[in-house]
Order: sequence, then C-alpha cells, then structure tokens
Amino acid sequence: MSFPDTKLTVRSPADLVAAVPYLLGFRPDDGSVVVIASRDRRIVFAARTDLPAPDAPASHLLDLTANLVPVVWQQQPITDLMLVGYGNAEHVDPALRTIGEAFTTSGMTARELLRVTGTRIFNLICDNLACCPAQGIPFDPVASLVAVQATAAGAVALPNRAAVAARFAPVQGAARDSMRDATREAVTRLKAVNAAGSNTVDEAGAQAVRDALRQHDSGKRLTDDEVAWLTLLLKRLSVRDLAVDLTQPHDQHVTFWADVTRHAEEPLVPAPATLLAVTAWRCGDGVLAVMAAERALQVDPAYGLAGLLLQALHAGLPPSLFEQAITADRTDPSAQ
Repeated sequence: MSFPDTKLTVRSPADLVAAVPYLLGFRPDDGSVVVIASRDRRIVFAARTDLPAPDAPASHLLDLTANLVPVVWQQQPITDLMLVGYGNAEHVDPALRTIGEAFTTSGMTARELLRVTGTRIFNLICDNLACCPAQGIPFDPVASLVAVQATAAGAVALPNRAAVAARFAPVQGAARDSMRDATREAVTRLKAVNAAGSNTVDEAGAQAVRDALRQHDSGKRLTDDEVAWLTLLLKRLSVRDLAVDLTQPHDQHVTFWADVTRHAEEPLVPAPATLLAVTAWRCGDGVLAVMAAERALQVDPAYGLAGLLLQALHAGLPPSLFEQAITADRTDPSAQ
C-alpha cells in the first residue's frame, strides 16, 4: 500500500520504520518481516509476512524467501529495496540476513536491513557506531514527523492485524438475531420474485444494488431488512458482477461492503466479503483485500472470484490487472 496523493519525507531508518504502519494499515507484531520497494524515491510496494518460529526447520525460511522474491520481482522496475524485521535479535537477525541474501542472489540488493525491538531500531548493515550505535537508535512511532504527516493526511494505522479483521467481523447478540429474522423474511420475499422469472430477479437485484449504494453515498445506513435483501440477491452472480461494476474505489465503499459483510448471515458472506476484497484491492489496501477474500473462502472454499483475487494478491499483481481477472471469472462457467 502507498500514499498516492501524499508525500511523506523519509530521511532516516527511523522515518522508514515510522512509516511502515501507515503503509500496511496496521502495526506489525513481533515475528513479522516487512518488505518495502521504491521506484525513483517513491514507495510502490509494501508487504508483511510472518517469520517462521525460532525453532522451525531451516527449510521453512527458505520456502518463505522462495515465495517472497518472485512477488517483489512483479513490482519491477524498482530502485530500492528495504527489509524491516520485528522482534528479538536471535529470531529476527538471521532471518533478515537470509532473506536479504536471497534478494541479492536474484539481482535485487536490500539497501536497508533493519530490526525493530521495542522502541529501538538496529541497522544490520551499517557498522558505523556514530550513526548506528550497538544499543540501537531510539524512536517514537507516534511523535515522529512521518506519523504526524500521515495522520494529517488521513492515513490510519490500526494497532495490529486483528484490528483489521475486526472491521468486518460478524455482528453478534441482538444485532445478529435481528439480521436472522430479516433474512428469513427476505427468503420468503425472494420466493415470490422467483415465481415471476429470472429476469425479475435480475431486475430486483440491480435495483437493490443501486439503491443501497445510493443510500450509503447520501449518508444513510441500510436497515436490516435492506441488508438482508441485498445479501440474498448478491448470491446471483449477475447481481454480484453488477455490484463489482458499480462500486467505486474509495474508502466510503470499502466501509459500506465491510458493514454489509458484518451483518450478512454466514451462508451469504462470500459475495459481500469478495466485494469488500475487490474494493480494498482497488484502493491499494492489500492487507484488507487478502483478509476479506480469505473470509469469503472460509465460508465457501469454492467461491471462484474470491479465489482468483487471492491468487492475484499473493502473487503481488497490481490492481491494474483487475479487469482481466474479472473477465476470466465471468467467462469461466465453473466460477462462482
């Protein structure tokens, strides 16, 4: 994820580390490694992955690098590559060096190998004690100039990855009971529409999608009955595909589909979760896109569009290939 309309001044390793949570959308946990690629002094790619456990076989780290290097190659041309690891020295330092060597072998040399332990940064490449003391460089992730710039620009860094998942986690309690009742009524309503023929269902679906997006854009939240009706109609692929076409790549529509996913009954989650993934991907939020696609596949492992998106995201493909992915899905008779 990058800042398409905002310039952040990164002059030092501390600035780079302070920028990471805003590039990802959340603060990495210990045991993470972040890869950042830039082109002509502009960050074009940032991704996080979990390091294998300290006691894991060496082959696990080699497998991780074998998957990571091709993903970064997809971002070429790049002019700078930086790695940031989080955790203690015994776990992170050997892993960073192994990953760095793998990139060097592939023709991409990491300019920075940084470890973040608590509120200190350790540079694994620099041996100049004047600028890279053995005790590390202290930094304040909240008070840094980069954090101030990012916050002023409206960027958000959630406390961890779990907080990203919470954006579309299922509602519970009374809210869930209300949605269950609304969905039962929507099923009865759909039976009556089905009796009038498939064209009538398509028309009802198109109207529901347009009305829902228009209502959200005007600042009005959908009622439980409206959400239930929408999620039921989104099971029809023609209605879901129309929703893909009508949804715009901006934060308001990310919020919209996250809210619909939260309220949808479990069997109806795949379509809105996939629409959330699509919208987040097009907005540059790869982390949310991956997690939303995974949520869709958790409910229905055979949901075609979610699987296609997840493959593209794991391969590091840019959102510019979105239309090709959609076209392939729509022309595949086995896709869902």
